[in-house]
Amino acid sequence: MNKGLAKRIIPCLDVKDGETVKGVNFINLKMAGDPVELGSAYSRAGADELVFLDITATHEGRKTFTEMVTRVAEEVNIPFTVGGGIHEISDVDRLLGAGADKISINSAALKRPELIDEIASKYGSQVCVCAIDAHHEDSEWYCYMHGGRIKTELTLLNWAHEAQERGAGEILFTSMNHDGMKTGFACEALSMLSEQLSIPVIASGGAGKKEHFRDVFIQGKADAALAASVFHFGQIEIADLKQYLKKEGIYIRS
Repeated sequence: MNKGLAKRIIPCLDVKDGETVKGVNFINLKMAGDPVELGSAYSRAGADELVFLDITATHEGRKTFTEMVTRVAEEVNIPFTVGGGIHEISDVDRLLGAGADKISINSAALKRPELIDEIASKYGSQVCVCAIDAHHEDSEWYCYMHGGRIKTELTLLNWAHEAQERGAGEILFTSMNHDGMKTGFACEALSMLSEQLSIPVIASGGAGKKEHFRDVFIQGKADAALAASVFHFGQIEIADLKQYLKKEGIYIRS
């Protein structure tokens, strides 16, 4: 089990037509600035990694996003993952070719799980992040597709296990119940995932204050914590957060 590594802090940038946006419970988008500038600022501020998600629906938007990835690769000196609009291996080729370090897939993997095998066998598991958006209802976590709009019959744990077996290198779990609410991460579900899987688990959805990051690492046993608006709008500074976590006895990179 890969659980002795330093915990990671990962700002996430949702990008629509070249602009960073942020919503609550997957809706009501607000503009938050230029993704390349933000990514570069986060890199300098001590973020361990970055995630950029393309939420544009058009092909023209995809082209803009690919150009942005090239610019990010030139500006940023920490690993970064890109996701959104990835349907087949040629999309992966394009984005890795533009300079991304890892690829995050979600709906495409639910529709055609073999995509995970294809990415892992061509590029290695370390490149493939399986993102899971799940909603807790009737005492079970159900996986959703298309930005949380379409429910599947797959449950979080079963799908995470399958993704791991097919070669995913990490699971990025977003709790739709907690997303944008700033009341803390889904620690119970994260703890279950971390105990059952041998690959790292990235927590997403619910960060509102520094204590939530402490809780997600201690109670949730997460390997990394991802957040957006608390970083974009300056509510939490990464350097302050890391200092706080070190004081709380959490092993974190400087």
